[in-house]
Amino acid sequence: MKRFWLVLLSLGLIMAFNASAFAVDVKFSGTYFAAGAYVDKLNVVTNQSHSDQSSALYFQKLQLTTDFIIAPGLSLVTRANIMERAWGATRSGASATLDTGSSATRAENENIGFDYAYINYNSPIGIWMIGYQNDHIFGTTFGDSSTPEGKITYILPLGNFQILAAIVKVSENSYSAINTASKQTNSDFDEYGVAGVYTGKNWEAGLLYIYYNNNSTRTTDNYKNKFQTLQPYAKAKFGPIAVQAEINYYFGKNEYDTAGSIDDDISSFAGFFDVLGTFGPLYIGATFAYVQGDDNGRSDHKVHDTATGGRDWKPCLILWNEDYSYWIDASTTATSKGNEMTNGYLYQLRGGVRPTDKLDIGLSVTFARQDRTSYQISKDIGWEIDVTGTYKITNNLSYMLGVGYLIPGDSYKGATPSNDLDNTYMVLNKLTLTF
Repeated sequence: MKRFWLVLLSLGLIMAFNASAFAVDVKFSGTYFAAGAYVDKLNVVTNQSHSDQSSALYFQKLQLTTDFIIAPGLSLVTRANIMERAWGATRSGASATLDTGSSATRAENENIGFDYAYINYNSPIGIWMIGYQNDHIFGTTFGDSSTPEGKITYILPLGNFQILAAIVKVSENSYSAINTASKQTNSDFDEYGVAGVYTGKNWEAGLLYIYYNNNSTRTTDNYKNKFQTLQPYAKAKFGPIAVQAEINYYFGKNEYDTAGSIDDDISSFAGFFDVLGTFGPLYIGATFAYVQGDDNGRSDHKVHDTATGGRDWKPCLILWNEDYSYWIDASTTATSKGNEMTNGYLYQLRGGVRPTDKLDIGLSVTFARQDRTSYQISKDIGWEIDVTGTYKITNNLSYMLGVGYLIPGDSYKGATPSNDLDNTYMVLNKLTLTF
């Protein structure tokens, strides 16, 4: 017994003298939402699959970020998706395919799926972030598709100027204990990027350059996908007027391994311009966006459809809306035209009123048209009218009610002029908690 107490006392002294090693502060932040949606017609082409079918469902998601502060300037950051599911719906089956914009599968996110786990170190020579962290974001929301990737990020602040550099492992296909089927030495997908951002008093501008070295296409399509991008952006405020713009340009080649094959030239462009004026409780704005399309299926060895509007940018409640695609209809031929803008022009006018600090009522009218087409009888995607109201219940809790009404254009008819179209609408209500 005496020996037992001696050991216990020794352990207590060791813990007391090393207490600072165990002193870890933990900070939590995140968002939770519960939403309900009703869609009148899932397919706007009459007498087609789901054309007479409506859908109504409730769904939710908790996203929890945890900062383990080890020491001043040093922390471990994690983020998890928790209970991301439709209420009472069929659960997803087991799969190795990652969920959209996540490090976990959809089945894992319906329980607990982790996206982030990285070290954040504010060193004397700059900021280092090492591990799984957010990627595919820069500048304005346009063109962004937030996706966790294994990544090393370096940020050097120089007054109002910042230099950023990153190495990203998008896909690892080397032979390993898990991937024993690998037959090639070099079939990974890596990114190397550098950027500069300057922030002034009422303006901000930046330029991003990325080199994409995608050799994963060797195993499926027998070519190396090597391309680059330049992405300049600017934001400015002139009194009550706020302006933002971004250009995304991709260029490079698909380099075929087969002797005698002709390489594909990549040249793809997307652009975005937005202006918003706020005059007391009233605001009015306009948006123009363009994403280059491709109608030749690479028959001329030209690739024009690399750029997109990104999943994070959601110009409408139905058209090109990630939430609509994720929760209601993920089909590539869906009424929403997919979860990110491709091959099209978008023209939008919007306005609203904030009668109190807690209430925001908005209206937007959008017209969309395809850039190129190879088989549709028309390029017209159609019109969408969205009305939304957001009420701030507390500083952390808000409620949104929105109605989106889609008047489809003849591009939905495909190559069949005799197809008839119906309008459709969606009603969305959403309760959001931030902390």
